[in-house]
Amino acid sequence: MQKYVCTVCNHEYDPEEGDPEGGIAPGTAFEDIPDDWVCPVCGAGKDQFEPVD
Repeated sequence: MQKYVCTVCNHEYDPEEGDPEGGIAPGTAFEDIPDDWVCPVCGAGKDQFEPVD
C-alpha cells in the first residue's frame, strides 16, 4: 500500500500502521480514510497529503 506524506509538517501516513489514535485501523489504505480525517501532528486536512515516491 502507498504511503503518503503531509506537505505541511512532513508526517508520513503508513497504511500498515494506520492512525489508531485518530480512529484509523492498521491496514487502512489512505484512499479509504474518511475525508474529514486530519494530520495527527499538525491538523492539516487529508487534501494536504501527497504520495511518497
